[in-house]
Amino acid sequence: MSKFQQTINQSNSISGYGLHTANEVKLTFKPGPINSGIKFIRVDLVEKPIIKACLDNISVTNRRTELKKNDVIIQTTEHLLAAIICANIDNIIVEIDSPELPILDGSSKIYSEVLKKCGIQQQKARKKIFKVNKTFKYFDEETESEYILEPSNEFKLDVKIDYNSKVLNKSDAKLNNINDFYDKISNARTFVFLHEIKELIEQGLIKGGNLNNAIVFVEDKINPKDLSKLAKIFDKKDIKIKQKGILNNVELRYDNEPARHKLLDVIGDLALCENHIQGHLKVTKPGHKSNIAFAKKLNKIMKKEAPIYDPNQIPIKDINQIMEMLPHRPPFLLIDKITELSDNHVVGIKNVTINEEFFNGHFPGAPVMPGVLQIEAMAQAGGILLLSTVSEPKNYLTYFMKIDKVKFKQKVLPGDTIVFKSELISPIRRGICHMFGQAFVGEKLVMEAELMAQIKKIN
Repeated sequence: MSKFQQTINQSNSISGYGLHTANEVKLTFKPGPINSGIKFIRVDLVEKPIIKACLDNISVTNRRTELKKNDVIIQTTEHLLAAIICANIDNIIVEIDSPELPILDGSSKIYSEVLKKCGIQQQKARKKIFKVNKTFKYFDEETESEYILEPSNEFKLDVKIDYNSKVLNKSDAKLNNINDFYDKISNARTFVFLHEIKELIEQGLIKGGNLNNAIVFVEDKINPKDLSKLAKIFDKKDIKIKQKGILNNVELRYDNEPARHKLLDVIGDLALCENHIQGHLKVTKPGHKSNIAFAKKLNKIMKKEAPIYDPNQIPIKDINQIMEMLPHRPPFLLIDKITELSDNHVVGIKNVTINEEFFNGHFPGAPVMPGVLQIEAMAQAGGILLLSTVSEPKNYLTYFMKIDKVKFKQKVLPGDTIVFKSELISPIRRGICHMFGQAFVGEKLVMEAELMAQIKKIN
């Protein structure tokens, strides 16, 4: 796996029909800028709203993974997300002219092929990798799904399925190297049991389902009249059931194809964590609902990790660009550069040196950076996030409204480099920003706090 972020080299498009809506849909893949992640743009809507592939935008996990922001949805994202992650792509724009991605053949294979044709372009920023240092376990009592994440030098995934079925036996699938995804996992198709189809139809789902994009398992005998109804639903002249209990003589691509597809789904859902995982994940009885529940638990752990700081990386904003936005000036300008900036988070850097004037009095012979100045530095980084929402930031000032839940964990000394990471707790409204911030020196958390501030235009 590359240590640097990657995007696609050139644009490409693909068309098909949605599994649940049956709507015709066209996707266009375009290169994405550094630290932008995976973003969908609904080009069929006048406003062309952007929906980021992240856990904050999760809406529905019933039979598919659906994203939603401000009443705009993108559904059935998991197959494409798996293809993107396993192609080692970090940043990509996906233009879509419908609420649902195309189901294609029910797998990730075609997505993977199209992305291959786009080519890969390396970017000048470190890849966001979550390195697993200790074992983490999660058990979903409702679904009896179990997730065990262990340390490993690379990403590995083992999946076991058990539906207590007469026709779909217990099976497992493994991915020991992410580069094997294309050849061994990507073409595993989605599947469903016949007795679930009626319920799904009543829910308004699988309108675009057919026997070319899904494997249908049949557990019980079915009479000719019901077979005729199914033929109409799937637009087939004739439907038969194989001895193995598979509708219409569909041949499995692998004996464990369902387990391989569930492995594919796990990868797609974990893409919403916005980090590549360096660890060995073992999953029993996965499903979209439990996948997302696990991802949210894991994401909380990821947020406690220090951001990767590469001093050789070209910053999003250097000191001169920061001074174009913030009114602060030395000695009270306490942020040196911004390395990450999105709609809901910011990462800023402060290089602490003995030349700082406050060290003259705090404390002579034992210099320590005052905690209140750490908070101020964090607030200045947050100010960049807040001021990025207005067209002329130099015409605004930022004022503190509240500081809460402040904790100082370690001393900050001359020679330290502080990495400030702040994320929105709630959306920015009326110029008010409520965020949770953390300060790291190396991998150590030195300070954290909740901050609320407001920008006001200069009269």
